[in-house]
Parts: sequence; C-alpha cells; structure tokens
Amino acid sequence: MVFLNPGEVLVKIDSETDPRFGCSPEQRSIKEHINKGFLVLDKPSGPTSHQVVSWIKDIVGVERAGHSGTLDPKVTGVLPVGLLDSTRILQVLLLSGKEYVTFMRLHSDVAESRVREVLDYFVGRIYQTPPVKSAVKRQLRVRQIYELIVLEVDGRDVLFRVDCEAGTYIRKLCFDVGLVLGSGASMKQLRRVRAGPFTEDDVISLHDLKDAFVFYAEDGDESHIREIVQPMESAVSHLAGVWVGDNAVDAVCHGAPVYAPGVCRISSQIKVNELVAVYSLKNELVALGRSLYTSEDILGRDKGKVVDLERVVMSAGVYPSGWGK
Repeated sequence: MVFLNPGEVLVKIDSETDPRFGCSPEQRSIKEHINKGFLVLDKPSGPTSHQVVSWIKDIVGVERAGHSGTLDPKVTGVLPVGLLDSTRILQVLLLSGKEYVTFMRLHSDVAESRVREVLDYFVGRIYQTPPVKSAVKRQLRVRQIYELIVLEVDGRDVLFRVDCEAGTYIRKLCFDVGLVLGSGASMKQLRRVRAGPFTEDDVISLHDLKDAFVFYAEDGDESHIREIVQPMESAVSHLAGVWVGDNAVDAVCHGAPVYAPGVCRISSQIKVNELVAVYSLKNELVALGRSLYTSEDILGRDKGKVVDLERVVMSAGVYPSGWGK
C-alpha cells in the first residue's frame, strides 16, 4: 500500500529524525492505526451515505466518523470515510475532483454522431444550478468538466465516463445534455469510480470490514484491519508535500506557520497558493496549508514563513517543543 505519492522530492536541508518521537504511519499501533484511519467503501445501492457511516461506526466501535462527498441512495461506488482523527481532513476530499461512470437514457431517437458531438460540448467550464433536493444553495455556479469519454451508445442508451470538479451534479448534466439534443435525457444509473486519490482499486465492502474486525476480536489478527483501513496520509497523497524537521513539528501543531528554516524537503513544482500537506520526516501528516511561494523560491529562502496553515492535524506534544535547536 502506498501512503504517499509526492512525485519528485527536493532536499533543502539534509536532516535526520529522532526515533524517540513520533511514529511512521506503517508502524502505528492498531489502536492508532484505526484512530488515524480511512476506509474507502464501495457504497451499495439503497442506503444513504449517512446510514452507511452509521453502520461503519457500529462495526469499528468508534463514536466519530464521517464521509467525504454524499452519494444519493441509489448511487454506488467510492465513498471515503474518515475515522476519529481522520475526520479533520475530510474537507480536502470534499474539494477534490471526482470521476463517474454514467448511464443516461435519451427520451427520443438521436443519431449517435450527434450525441457524441453534444457531449463534447460539455467538456470545459459549464454552468449549473443545483437541483431542488440538494444540500447547497440553489444558485448558478461554474463547474469544470476535465474529461468526458463516451463508452457506448446503444439506441437511446448512452454510457459515458466523466472526470469533473467537486460539486458537479451528474443528474443535472444529463438533463442539460437532453436539452441541447432536443430529445430530453435522464440519468438512470451512476457509479463513482474515483474521489480524490481513491479509486475502485481501493474499495472494500461492509462485509470485508465486518470480517476484519471479527477476526481481530476472535484471535487478535490485525493483518486484515491493516489491509483495509488506510492511514490518513493516503487521503492527501495527491497533494504536494512539505517536510519539516523535528524541531519545527510542535510549533506547527500549536498553529505556527511553516518557516523556511524548518523545511527539510519539498515536492517539486509547488505553485503559489497551492494546498500542500505538511509532514514530519517520518511521513506523519502534521497539517494542511497554503504555499506562499513556488518550490524554487522555497528552496532559495533561509528566513520568513513559506506556508500558511489551514488545518492542524497532529496533536501538540508528539514532538518536544524546540527540540534540536
């Protein structure tokens, strides 16, 4: 299992981490692994996302869990669920791109060439008003369709894959396609195949989850839990990373911005105002923040803040205050 995928990493300061403090994600105790864990559920058709999370809380035995990106009851597919401390980073996944496979039915006959032509029109910036039954305010807004690939056209039935910005309503997309075609159209089935860094390759079923915790309760076998519960770091693996030295971790945990002298390594090609994950040298997620400079500029700076924090994830006291100064 890959926890981090930061691409090329540039070294600013060659520094080592003290093994007495902190713990790499793969070495956490089973309790901490669950406490800082993420599940990627293959949501079945029927229950609401809220009901699924309630079942997960009962199976795992935790009081707090949350999902990232509601799926309607009949919609299936990738539903990331954060447990306990991992709920602190759900917002990152809520704002991450999504990918769906959609079965759309036209209300009258249209030539296949025309269907493909019109669907191509919807790649790029589109305007949508959320449907009446939605959790957001009904006002016109812009969303981005990054890619739309027609998989099959069979008479009035159209199967396509769409890669889109978070908050895009696929049911509304189908309705609008029908308006342009002049035939009318409706969404018949929908499956989410990606949410942020998580894909169908990562999903588990509720039965998998139940079995893993039964095995652990009966014979203490942790292996199944460790296979299906991912560390919280996996949920931000699509973000660029900034690694800070041991002496800077606790200050960040107390809300201080990341300063240039504390940075040891960074992902290449960081852009200004880009959301980045701040890690310890043991690859523990410490915080999320906005980069104030590009990677090249950060490498060249020896003072001043380089990342403004948006969310502190690690608890204070894991690393000693001012250690190593």
